[in-house]
Amino acid sequence: MKYKRAYKYRFYPTDEQKGILARTFGCARYIFNWGLRKRTDAYYKLGIRLYYDDLSALLTELKKQDDHTWLNEVSAVPLQQSLRHLDRAYVNFFEGRARYPTFKKKYGPQAATYASNAFTWDGQRLTLAKMEKSLDIHWSRSLPGGYKPTTVTVTKDCADRYFVSLLFEEEMDSKPVINKQVGLDLGLTSMVVLSTGEAIGNPRYFHRDEKKLAQAQHRLSKKKKGSRNREKAHRIVARIHAHIADRRRDYQHKLSTRIVNENQVICVESLVVKNMVKNHNLAKAIHDVGWGEFVRQLEYKSQWSGRTFVQIDKWYPSSKRCCACGHVVEDLPLEIRVWTCPECRVVHDRDHNAANNVLAAGLAVSACGEAVRPGAVKAASGKPRRSRKAYSRG
Repeated sequence: MKYKRAYKYRFYPTDEQKGILARTFGCARYIFNWGLRKRTDAYYKLGIRLYYDDLSALLTELKKQDDHTWLNEVSAVPLQQSLRHLDRAYVNFFEGRARYPTFKKKYGPQAATYASNAFTWDGQRLTLAKMEKSLDIHWSRSLPGGYKPTTVTVTKDCADRYFVSLLFEEEMDSKPVINKQVGLDLGLTSMVVLSTGEAIGNPRYFHRDEKKLAQAQHRLSKKKKGSRNREKAHRIVARIHAHIADRRRDYQHKLSTRIVNENQVICVESLVVKNMVKNHNLAKAIHDVGWGEFVRQLEYKSQWSGRTFVQIDKWYPSSKRCCACGHVVEDLPLEIRVWTCPECRVVHDRDHNAANNVLAAGLAVSACGEAVRPGAVKAASGKPRRSRKAYSRG
């Protein structure tokens, strides 16, 4: 089957290319904020809804105005793509996947997207619109042969690093079928505990550099706003954050790839991280471990490889249910890591028992032929799901 797959690389622009990209980032950000303000005011003041076609027509008129002629200095494609991204942000908001769109900031990460008519690609060199020279890209891995990228996205992070992401629609073959299934229990002491009994540790990358980051942020707070020294201090803080995020992402990719390659069926809990971080005693540790990104990687890599990925109901009592006899204890505080079933007297490690229950529930859903989606296991648990108020998650 054909899947869309992006390949991200770092590149090193020349001074001229930096100037063109800076203007492009600024114009794309301005158009996004302009379109957001237009749509918000039109709805709340006039009671009408504006869509992409409406804003695209208004953008054409805007570029003809004397005080907005600078918009013509960059390629028109990234500006149109900004309006498309705004339209997608509204769709995500109305469908409940994201919050209401917010204005983009000048000092945050910058991005610009080029469609196929705004760049030149000969299989080895990439040249963007308004540029004479091709980008100096560090090719860290090979690209699929015989394909042309559909879109190219150029980004600049707060650490002044430039990246280019090439999106391809390529044919991907499924991996050979293997007779192995695994259930995953996500935790903080061990990032992942497998139903096979293996416990994979939590590197805690943020915790390692937390003291160093605090010192850099303290120095930043002492710098005068608007000064060059403040910009340098801000860049140092951004580089520490980038170093933490890069190591965490690399660890997640290696682990998720290994699990997908070794198992045909992968079962995991549906975790609502945004609700779990409301516990301020655990919020920092939950953000550090990165459950959401890890599960997202497992899902799309399973789809690419032809594996079965199952997410069970978030209210399924995986920790409090005995995997031997099915008895569910009424209360099991987090500090209890080993417990004995009162019915069959089997001693359970909390995380290993949960991983076994996740696997059993996921296989029950997979055997029923249901779609692999969050909440599909509620009929396989054997008991009706209780309300949120009455349920104490194990």
